[in-house]
Amino acid sequence: MPEYGYFLSCEQHGPAELLEQARMAEQAGFQALWISDHYHPWNDAQGQSPFVWSVIGALSEAVSLPIETAVTCPTVRVHPAVVAQAAATSAVMTDGRFRLGVGTGEALNEHIVGHTWPPAHVRLEMLEEAIQIMRRLFTGEEVNHHGTHYTVENARLYTVPDQPVPIDISGFGPAATALASRVGDGYITMMPDASMVEQYRKGGGGGKLVSGGTKVCYDTDRDAAVRTVHRLWANELLPGELGQVLPSPKHFEQAQTLVTEDMVRESRVCGDSPDEHVAELKRFADAGFDRVYVNQIGPDVRGFFDFYRTKVLPQLQTV
Repeated sequence: MPEYGYFLSCEQHGPAELLEQARMAEQAGFQALWISDHYHPWNDAQGQSPFVWSVIGALSEAVSLPIETAVTCPTVRVHPAVVAQAAATSAVMTDGRFRLGVGTGEALNEHIVGHTWPPAHVRLEMLEEAIQIMRRLFTGEEVNHHGTHYTVENARLYTVPDQPVPIDISGFGPAATALASRVGDGYITMMPDASMVEQYRKGGGGGKLVSGGTKVCYDTDRDAAVRTVHRLWANELLPGELGQVLPSPKHFEQAQTLVTEDMVRESRVCGDSPDEHVAELKRFADAGFDRVYVNQIGPDVRGFFDFYRTKVLPQLQTV
């Protein structure tokens, strides 16, 4: 049976709201937390984007749940040596309850420092080299590295956890999943795809942690929920690589005009049917996931947690 966690959205909520949601998640019976790592929201309607490492520091005092970034890009906007320091400190502050989820990122967040946004195969090369650097730094030893993409000179982390920070790798296609299989401590994907989980496990992932996540909109009015998702998260229904290459929230807003409310209604769980919410999370369980995270889209966060505490999580514990 998977563990069920809550997905904190830095794109949609400010720091104080995220802390309150984390507390409500723990009280409702969720077993872990994901938190997004963005410089920009996907669109202006989402409206937030706090610095994730500051929020994690506060979360370490607010709750006792495991915490993971979903996901950090340690390649362009922030040098992997700096990400390693942030992750190591987060692990110390949470008494080892922190995992670092990493991925190849999006131009939306990474191009802001003025570097050219690389093609996908180069981003994967950069991610693998970044992981090598971070793992070496987690040992607390001095690191010197002169690689294809990064240079590190005389770097040493003095504040490190007793055990190295686990690094889970996000993958939405065969190449990234293969990288996760080879070098990841776990695998992250947002699709309940059993074939991807099988590729990861057979490719070298074995029994390591596989985590997935989904977004829903709890509301007693289903049509209102559909409108909320369409307004705030239509970006998730854009096709192909648009999510990785569009450079600004304004560009996403332009592209989102292609997404209709009917598309949202067909693809997202909206409303207050416990059976529909249970079925959505069960798709991940059936595909072989070890942890499943869910995010509430829209303003009725308290209603969502009450609903999951009383109507959804109890059912998931028996299926």
